[in-house]
Amino acid sequence: MKVAVTGASGLVGTALVPALHAAGHTVLTLTRGKAENPGEVGWDIERGTIDAASLEGVDAIVHLAGESIGERWSEGARERILRSRVDGTGLVARTAASLDSRPALVQASAVGFYGPDDPTVTESSPQGQGFAAEVAAAWEEAAAPAREAGLRWAALRKAPIIAKEGGAIAQMLTPFKLGLGGRVGSGRQWWSWVSLEDAVRAYLHVLESELDGAVNVAAGALPNAEFVKALGRATHRPTIFPLPSLAVKTMFGQMGEEMLLGGQRVSSERLVSSGFTFRHETLDDALAAALS
Repeated sequence: MKVAVTGASGLVGTALVPALHAAGHTVLTLTRGKAENPGEVGWDIERGTIDAASLEGVDAIVHLAGESIGERWSEGARERILRSRVDGTGLVARTAASLDSRPALVQASAVGFYGPDDPTVTESSPQGQGFAAEVAAAWEEAAAPAREAGLRWAALRKAPIIAKEGGAIAQMLTPFKLGLGGRVGSGRQWWSWVSLEDAVRAYLHVLESELDGAVNVAAGALPNAEFVKALGRATHRPTIFPLPSLAVKTMFGQMGEEMLLGGQRVSSERLVSSGFTFRHETLDDALAAALS
């Protein structure tokens, strides 16, 4: 296939682009501003512009671009996070709908859609409460122009990714390597996860299949207390320094309450039913692969 990718310089994008090449696909990457190299397509979210002519003929667009949600949610940060997802997705969806090649649109989303308090969720579970859920729902809704044009659309609701190159787990590694890790809050909240390799493989699987709609991407879930024990085993350090709930709320505000003190036990039943298998089915395996 001929596949265009936004957010190609991000955590998933830097792994997905070479994987697409390795699978025999032709890849175009969308770059902010003017395209200067072969295989690049210019776009500008703020101005609402994109080089649609260069995208004509693509079979699919993988839309990964969006500001990280892993920061304290000040009013300014909330606005940037929401706008980066809604405006970018709307621009990509409208452009996809205008192309004669009628590409599939496969976009990033997150398990935050389900909110911080539901322990067991499938793709049929409703939208939850909180800012993360609001962002994920608006992110997916912004793709309406593509759906209304009859294009195949899929939203990959990914769990936090296990990788040393970036993401939430990478931020946790430093204190754990120093022997300062421990459970967060009560330790009873469920934390779902997926390895970077499996996240990339899920994108390839969805691109090469007929899956559409919401698709959960989580290899497993553990109570936080068990999750941090696995991190301790991977870093060969004790996990005896808990992070109390009050400290989480003080340091991270609502982001900490939703993303660290909350969680979900996510089922990837649609992905697995379509024939996908996770290579890293246990957290120990995923951490070993990430840290090797």
